[in-house]
Amino acid sequence: MYAIVRAGGRQHKVAVGDVLEIDRVDVKPGDSVELSTILVVDGDAVTSDPWVLAGIKVSAEVVDHTKGDKITILKYKNKTGYRKRMGHRQKHTAVRITGIDTAK
Repeated sequence: MYAIVRAGGRQHKVAVGDVLEIDRVDVKPGDSVELSTILVVDGDAVTSDPWVLAGIKVSAEVVDHTKGDKITILKYKNKTGYRKRMGHRQKHTAVRITGIDTAK
């Protein structure tokens, strides 16, 4: 059994026990969060109806807050000797999927 969830504008395929990085959420490590479900696959049954998905909960436990890899931006102008380095590190939250609860 696995589910497709939406977190931070991206979609992730998750199963129970998976650890994934999503955009930063303001909760303490050890607390739980709920992720919105887009699709659930249970054996041969595929569920994508919004009415049925409203009853399915994907719960996750926050493991840690981290930063992503640094994205390096180099600005360069030809024949002027102008070079400028910039960078950015996106903040992430690592979560472990603890359950996919179906309401049957």
